[in-house]
Amino acid sequence: MERGTKDHAALAEAFNQDEEHVNWHDGALWWIRQKRDMAAKNIPEWEQLREAASRIKSNVLSNLHDYLLQFEDNLTKNGVTVHWAADAEEHNRIVYSILKAREITQMIKSKSMLTEECHLNEYLIERGIDVINSDLGEYIQQLDNEPPSHIVLPCIHKRKEEIGEIFHEHLGTEKGVSDPTTLTRFARWHLRDAFISRRAALTGVNFAVAETGEYVVCTNEGNADMGAHLSDIQIASMGIEKIIPKKQHLGIFLRLLARSATGQPITIYSSHFKKPRAGQEMHLILVDLGRSRQLGRPDFRDSLKCIKCGACMNTCPVYRKSGGLSYHNTISGPIGAILAPNLDMKKHADLPFASTLCGSCSNVCPVKINIHDQLYQWRQVIVQEGYAANTKVLGMKAMAWTLSSPGSYSTIGRAGRWVLNNIPFAINNKFNPWYKQREMPDGPKESFGEWYAKNQRENGAEKSELPLTRKPA
Repeated sequence: MERGTKDHAALAEAFNQDEEHVNWHDGALWWIRQKRDMAAKNIPEWEQLREAASRIKSNVLSNLHDYLLQFEDNLTKNGVTVHWAADAEEHNRIVYSILKAREITQMIKSKSMLTEECHLNEYLIERGIDVINSDLGEYIQQLDNEPPSHIVLPCIHKRKEEIGEIFHEHLGTEKGVSDPTTLTRFARWHLRDAFISRRAALTGVNFAVAETGEYVVCTNEGNADMGAHLSDIQIASMGIEKIIPKKQHLGIFLRLLARSATGQPITIYSSHFKKPRAGQEMHLILVDLGRSRQLGRPDFRDSLKCIKCGACMNTCPVYRKSGGLSYHNTISGPIGAILAPNLDMKKHADLPFASTLCGSCSNVCPVKINIHDQLYQWRQVIVQEGYAANTKVLGMKAMAWTLSSPGSYSTIGRAGRWVLNNIPFAINNKFNPWYKQREMPDGPKESFGEWYAKNQRENGAEKSELPLTRKPA
């Protein structure tokens, strides 16, 4: 389920081959962005909520060590077994050891982007553990052997007709059926047996309350609840940044999350898990996976405030036109382009450049992360560390030399205008990346500097005689 090794530009170009599909994808996400705007405008104190959430998260990041220990202590008092994992390998090994010790070979799983980061499904399947993603979008992606393309809407890039074909191929539905209600009912019927029969369930975590030792899972389908309440073993995988200090803070984030994600007032289910029921085991795995390293980067630590609402993806013109899978990373879009280089700067050096830096992502972020500023800062780091593409580095050096020399700038400008006006095919061809998506303009007859000098000569402009110093009164 890896996205492959191609960079964002190449993957985006492949996505753009189907123009009709790209326009549909763009429109679907912009519709969700508009719903977000309407939901936000219905709350007069929306900006105060954003500011409060941002400050709470700043406090968490500055005192993360203490909150994590407090959370662990309260979890333990509540009867939950706590595990710590430094990386994906350790996380996956812990999950597998829990299942193996109880001779469990089947698990039901609700949506968890952290376990996608860890590639947990593949790890368990290789060791004989059958895993089913119960979130409908994740389930569709799993059937099609693809990773999620969006952190909230995993299969937003697929039309209902494509989903109908996937269900026909893998689940045996009638060919040509694409009605969403019919497909959803069939998926529900197919998943119900898995909920009832599987002894182990794994969920993600949206928010964890240090004060009480409870965690909250937000879904619209109730699949996390079904898995957790019907299982003998309940496992929760949580990134260490998901902490909030007190239960009273939860209302702020719940009001922001769903409105930012889908334009809903709140998710259908906001489920609190605190203690195992009689006869049940509860395990929670606290996972670092590069988060401590990001915390130690002053310019990028605020990215850990992210509550995974996906608003930055829904508004981003690059994401909407290139699709989530083009980011070749579990977390895609603008926030993913900040998080990914922290994990592997060389592999993900292209992602911070997949942005117009328009700032729309920062404007809609419910916790006020300065996303576009961090993207710009990552570009500088990547160039300084030597991970930028050679063509980009050479191009910037050539431009710097040209702009720093008035004579060179003037000469190259005249040459460029002559080429555009006399042999435009020398630029309007497939070898010019700029020309691939744009119409090249006609060259102007003269530069502004040439026009200005000529205008001064023709009009006989006189030099200004304004005094350089003020005369005494």
